[in-house]
Amino acid sequence: MRLSGRGLRCVRGDREVFSGLDFTSVAGEALAVIGPNGSGKTSLLRLIAGLLHPAGGSVELSGGGAELTLPEQAHYLGHRDALKPALSVMENLSFWRDFLGGESGDAAASIARVGLDHATHLPAGFLSAGQRRRLSIARLLSVKRPIWLLDEPTTALDVAGQAVFAGLMREHLADGGLIVAATHAPLGIDARELRIGGTA
Repeated sequence: MRLSGRGLRCVRGDREVFSGLDFTSVAGEALAVIGPNGSGKTSLLRLIAGLLHPAGGSVELSGGGAELTLPEQAHYLGHRDALKPALSVMENLSFWRDFLGGESGDAAASIARVGLDHATHLPAGFLSAGQRRRLSIARLLSVKRPIWLLDEPTTALDVAGQAVFAGLMREHLADGGLIVAATHAPLGIDARELRIGGTA
């Protein structure tokens, strides 16, 4: 599996965020997108996820599921956790598993992997910021998709949470997955770097 971008140009409002951007990432590899605030790290992830349309250039996936689009083969984990506060931990994860479809894993096992098995029936609104992040990470496990697009994935995680997540990322890569992560902090795994310029 190979994910690549060629000559990508991103315009938001009247501002050109980046142009002429090329990248390539292959199965079993993590690509860390690094740059100052406002340089387009999140915009790049959203372009790959199909949430934004490039003003120029293209994003292509080869070797994936031929009958599926790139967005259907990718998880996008934004810097904000998409959770319903009134729903329990299990209900939130079950919603996302049903909504995303595809090959599903065991929701309870996914919750346990991120260390939230003690909070399964707790409303998400009662969770700390780090626990909410762990629940969002559980979504990556509950529906199997080969591409993980991660925006500041370690935000709010404590040292133990970062170690757990690093282990999950290593497993994903060992299984032939691919990770593209926008980050200011080390991911805790080996990753190639893609530097994006811009103004802070």
